[in-house]
Amino acid sequence: MPATVVLSSGGSRSARFHTTRWTVVLAAQDQEGEAGQQALSLLCREYWYPLYAFVRRSGSSAEDAKDLTQAFFARLLEKDYLSRADREKGRFRTFLLVALKRFLANEWHKAHTRKRGGALVHLSIDTREAEDRYLTEPADPVSPETLYDRRWAYTLIDRALERLRREFREVGREAVFDGLKDSLTGADPAAYAEVAKAIGLSEGATRVAVHRMRRRFGQLFREELAETVTPENVQEEMRHLREVLSR
Repeated sequence: MPATVVLSSGGSRSARFHTTRWTVVLAAQDQEGEAGQQALSLLCREYWYPLYAFVRRSGSSAEDAKDLTQAFFARLLEKDYLSRADREKGRFRTFLLVALKRFLANEWHKAHTRKRGGALVHLSIDTREAEDRYLTEPADPVSPETLYDRRWAYTLIDRALERLRREFREVGREAVFDGLKDSLTGADPAAYAEVAKAIGLSEGATRVAVHRMRRRFGQLFREELAETVTPENVQEEMRHLREVLSR
């Protein structure tokens, strides 16, 4: 029975698998089982936008990019691409991009002319949300590869932020998180008094809270990144993504 994967911008990340992305990749190879369908849904939900942005920046229209990205994820299972993913050989980020480039080179015409719904795995992508995000991308002429890496980094940041928000929510301090989250990337010291007043803390307690929040966010980001690379590549990947974000 064909697997149906619904990808929606309204989906919650709180249901993410508590395992490594490479474990999810292996589980996604089981096309017939429920675990495989859930794993594929997770992979699509978390990684579709960097790939969509790559296809768009490569010259495709919004509609073509949507169709090609959808067809690519379908082909991951249809052609058993996932069986070639080996955690010991490097980065999941690189694996997906290399697989996408191969797909675009070898299957462009077939994917472009394929009737919607004819793929083995159908992915329902929120096209408007995808294109709205793409239209906010900087106008600077970065390469499709750089845009892909940048969006990959922001995906990891988003996941780390969502995990941090859940931690605050679980102890009844989500309002504190909302008040301090903008301070994670730096804040004007003069603004601490205003922030402190808004969240009901002293200015000193607010500074301590920001320091702890930044430290925890860094830990969570590193954990998210570590799920996509081999242990010996963590530091190099951190440097690469920081460089990409600074461009």
